[in-house]
Amino acid sequence: MHLSSFISILSFLAVSYAAPLNRRATSAICPSYTVINARGTGEAQGPSSGFRIMNSKVTSDLTVGKVYNVEYPASADQNIGPGVQDIIDYMNSTLSDFPRECFIIQGYSQGAAVVLNALPQLTGPSFAAVKGVVLVGNPNRRAGLACNVDNYGGTTTKNVHGLTDYVNKPVPANWVGKTLDICIYGDGVCDTTHGVGINAPHYKYPTDTPTQELGEAYIYKQLWGST
Repeated sequence: MHLSSFISILSFLAVSYAAPLNRRATSAICPSYTVINARGTGEAQGPSSGFRIMNSKVTSDLTVGKVYNVEYPASADQNIGPGVQDIIDYMNSTLSDFPRECFIIQGYSQGAAVVLNALPQLTGPSFAAVKGVVLVGNPNRRAGLACNVDNYGGTTTKNVHGLTDYVNKPVPANWVGKTLDICIYGDGVCDTTHGVGINAPHYKYPTDTPTQELGEAYIYKQLWGST
């Protein structure tokens, strides 16, 4: 082999192994995707802290996606109506222009209530376009649902109720199979059996490594691993 050819091969290998091997959510089913993100009470308009780490990793690896931050007050009066309508309007508008777009929908605390009130109105093509839903600190958690997990993917919070389960919408039956509802043990918002009200565990999700890794893995599976 000529020296020049050998050097060319070495250069090719060096570039190949140095470059990041990004996984892409590109397939006949999901040529691109949007993560719709609904923040919790008191968080400023923009990305929710509850999903910031997992979304950063997902959008870095699955490089045909973007994050849309739901526009609504996220105020103490729990006025979720604008957020519900914003999710519906955004999805309808996006699917009108890009019928093959895929979606992941997320909600933290009050944001979870926003999502859960929007889901029953997402039917037909909209239902099919949503590949997964991720909730953390969900006040509407209904005990015993198959989508209920703790932050390790376990069952310590599977059979607990959220603060507003009995008066607000839980995960609809037809959405349970594409939902991951994470509740940290003792979070008084989603786990009234072991915690009381808005307490320290309710604020752990943004920096809780198990939560972020569980959500990240779930999104990969829903967007990439299953297509």
